[in-house]
Amino acid sequence: MRNFYILTEALEYIEQNICENINSQMIADYCCVSLSSLQKLFRIGLHLSIKEYIEKRRMCLAARDILHSNKKLIDIAYQYQFSSPESFTRAFTRIWNETPSSYRKHWKFSGLFPRINYDYKEGGRIMASKNVDISEAYETFRSMSNSYVICFDIIKMMAINNISHEAGDLAIIEVCKRIDAVSSDQMLLFRFGGDEFALVTGLDDLEETQKIAQQILSKNEEPIYWQDQKIPVSVRAGYTRIPEKSLYKGDFFIELHNTVHKIKTN
Repeated sequence: MRNFYILTEALEYIEQNICENINSQMIADYCCVSLSSLQKLFRIGLHLSIKEYIEKRRMCLAARDILHSNKKLIDIAYQYQFSSPESFTRAFTRIWNETPSSYRKHWKFSGLFPRINYDYKEGGRIMASKNVDISEAYETFRSMSNSYVICFDIIKMMAINNISHEAGDLAIIEVCKRIDAVSSDQMLLFRFGGDEFALVTGLDDLEETQKIAQQILSKNEEPIYWQDQKIPVSVRAGYTRIPEKSLYKGDFFIELHNTVHKIKTN
């Protein structure tokens, strides 16, 4: 179980120093473990290298700054430790499949790679579960109580990842783009699992909510292109509501995952 605590420490250190010039060895030293041990933990726990995790988090936060601040792209590049606008553009495009300037014009969603948390529960034995951090959006959820949430799950994601993890990343970007294109500024889109997304609509009318979902489902089977392969991408959709009573983060996550489980098994 100690390994999960080490991983939690590493993730916290990265978040606190995301705008600093950090590297994998510095993180291992902070956690008092060998670099090889920490790299193994990241591979097992997150299926990413330390470097990949840092880059994805930086590009997620940079995307947020692009959309929600007046900062120049060059200042955002330097803020996240890129030596030039060109190197920042290459890294951003690798994650978002779009240049920073194009992204600023066409997107509303920035939470492609949210912070990862490990929650611990004491009982007969200590259990650790990996969740995304929704703390920043929590007050927004509470203000939208009783509104419908559309949960989306990518169909045959494992098969796409088996082709290539790069193809899987492209599929995730494509689904985000489809949802983002039909959502309004008043709606909130977030990722709560590897291939699972939730759109908080702010609507209390199920029929209107279903119309939004149908616009996204109408894109099912439209392909992405990876190298010389044409890969169809489709999603399932299900519905739940933000409760009117007290909203607890853990309970909300359980409800989202239960909704996805229902649409997978139906």
